[in-house]
Amino acid sequence: MTSVTFRDPSRFIANLSPFVETPAECPYGLDRMAVYHQAGFSFLPPALLDEFLAAGYRRNGNTIYAMRCPHCTACVPIRLGTETFRPSRNMRRVRQRSQDLDIGVGPLEVTPEKLQLLDRFLNSRYPGRASRARDYYSGFFINSLAPTMEISFRLSGRLVGVSIVDLTERSLSAVYFYFDPAFEKRSLGTFNIFFLTELARREHCEYLYLGYWIEPVAAMAYKARFRPHSLLINGDWVQVD
Repeated sequence: MTSVTFRDPSRFIANLSPFVETPAECPYGLDRMAVYHQAGFSFLPPALLDEFLAAGYRRNGNTIYAMRCPHCTACVPIRLGTETFRPSRNMRRVRQRSQDLDIGVGPLEVTPEKLQLLDRFLNSRYPGRASRARDYYSGFFINSLAPTMEISFRLSGRLVGVSIVDLTERSLSAVYFYFDPAFEKRSLGTFNIFFLTELARREHCEYLYLGYWIEPVAAMAYKARFRPHSLLINGDWVQVD
C-alpha cells in the first residue's frame, strides 16, 4: 500500500464562503444521522475543485460537501489512477458484451427522454421516495462550478444509460449514473466506469473519482472491485492492490 496526504481546503477559504454542518437523514439508507460539512459557491477555479476532490469532497449542484457524520465513517472516498487501473477478466467480458452500445459524449442537456429514464430508475431503486428526475437535474447535476458532461449509452437507438461527469484540470469526477432497470443484467454500471477510465486517459486526467465506497450499501460497495484503487483514510490516499 502507498499513501499520499492532502490538506482540507475548506479551512483556507472559510472566510470567503463559510462551511456549515447540516444534519440530515442518511442519504444511503443507514439507520443513523448524517452530517454534511458544506458550503455553496457561484464558481470554483478548476485547480481548487481538484483540491476539494483530493480532500474527499463531492459536488451537489453548486454546493461542495463532505460527510462528517457522528459515530459513522462508512462513507469512504474512492478514486482510480488512470494509468494504474487494470480491469479484471470479468470487466473485460462486460466490455466485450457492450460493444453493441452507441456512446455519445456531450454537454449536460435536459430532455424528456432522459427525465423519463431517470424517473424509471429512481422508482426502481428508491420505491416510495419522493425523488423526481427534474429535481435531480435542477438541484444536483446542473452547476456553475465545473464543466459537466453527459455520456449517453444507446442500444439500437434506445437510451439505456446516462453518466453525469465533472471535468477539472487533473481529474474526472463521476457525479451520477442511471440506467434502464430492464437492462440491469448487462452490468451497465461496470461498463460505465470502464468507459470513464478510458475517457479520463484521453482527457489526460490523472484520476477518476468515484464518490463514496460504502461497504454496507450494495449499490456503493461494488466500486471496490475496480483495482488498484485508492481510499481516503484519515486524510491519506491509501492504494489498495
